[in-house]
This record gives sequence, C-alpha cells and structure tokens, in this order.
Amino acid sequence: MATRPVVDEPRILSAGTIGEAWLAVAGRILAEGVAGRYDGLPIREISLVTLAVQRPDPSDEIIARHAEPERLAWMHANFVDHARVAALGDADSYATRLFDYEHSGRDQIAWVIERLREDPASRSATITTFQPHTDTTYVPCVSMLDFWLPGGAVELVVYAHSIDFGAKGYGNLVELAALQRHVAAGLGLPVGRLLMIVKSAHVYETERAYLQGVLAAG
Repeated sequence: MATRPVVDEPRILSAGTIGEAWLAVAGRILAEGVAGRYDGLPIREISLVTLAVQRPDPSDEIIARHAEPERLAWMHANFVDHARVAALGDADSYATRLFDYEHSGRDQIAWVIERLREDPASRSATITTFQPHTDTTYVPCVSMLDFWLPGGAVELVVYAHSIDFGAKGYGNLVELAALQRHVAAGLGLPVGRLLMIVKSAHVYETERAYLQGVLAAG
C-alpha cells in the first residue's frame, strides 16, 4: 500500500452527474495522487474523497461514451446476479449481499424501503454489504449504504474503503445510482443526491494511459 502523509486533508468533489464525478476524481488522482501499491500492483492514490453528485442517473452519457462495455457488464452482473464472483475469489456478489444477506433470505433493499415508508424521518435506514462470518480474505469495496429523505427526496450516502476509478469506479457509480432509483421508485419519491465517501481513491498504473485519453477527449 501507499505510504501517505500523517495528515491528509479530506477532499469534497461536487459534480452534476456520475460521469462528471468519475472524470473529476480520476483527474485529481492523476494530478495529485501519490505512488503506492494495492494487491501487489502499482497505483496512484488520493485518500478521504467525498463525491457529491447532484443528479445521479445510471444512463449517463459520459460513461456510455467512454466506459469499457465489458467492465460495465461485469459490475452490473455483480449487482444483479446471485452467483459467486470468480474474479473475487468466489466471494458473494453484491446482489447476494443486498437481496439475500448471508444467504438468509433477508432482502436489505426491501427493508430500507419499508423502514422509510413507515418513518420518513428515519436516520437509520442503513445497510451493510460486509458479511463478517464469511468475508475473511475479501472485504467488499462498497461496505455501507445509508438512505434517507432530506427534503422529501431519496438521498444515498455510500462508504467505500477503496475504489478503482480506472476500471471499476464508473461501474460502481452506475449501479449505485440504479439502486437509488429502485428505492425511490419503491417509495414513489424523487431521487436526490448520491454521496460516495472513499477512503482510498486510486488508479492502477496500467489504466493511466486509458484515463489520460478519456480526460483529453472531455
């Protein structure tokens, strides 16, 4: 892992759309990131980043234009397919973690919708993807999803220990925006902001040229 300063100031990046948020954090990583290693591979990294997206829409024009389709498809399968994920050491998918937590039949998203329906003022419609009984070698990057209704719109606050903004970050944003819309539809309410708090926002060195091309294209 990267060696970082003792004190690193949090960064708040505001954007209108999830595509703009992806490019904003990717650009900041390439410009300001420090060298490090993650899973044995070289990265550029910034820490303590909060993305605040005003109009999260999974059908994002920037992502549709620049993202790699196979990576979007892989992330989508992770969020909708209950099969284990071979690329993650046969770990449970996000679909299992969210809709069948620990294979118990517990649908956490349905629980969120019901909790907010019963108490629109709730500050604890909070769920986790972490399954401590089985996640001994793999800990999901997106580990907490916290929904609430400020101003009568469904706002989603997400915590992630690390996100790869070269190959996977845009897919995470698409699927989280889709999940937020699902909850909003279940409640019959509009979609509010999507906020994503990331401890380690990084880009693998193998993705640097790809991102430089995307940023240059605008």
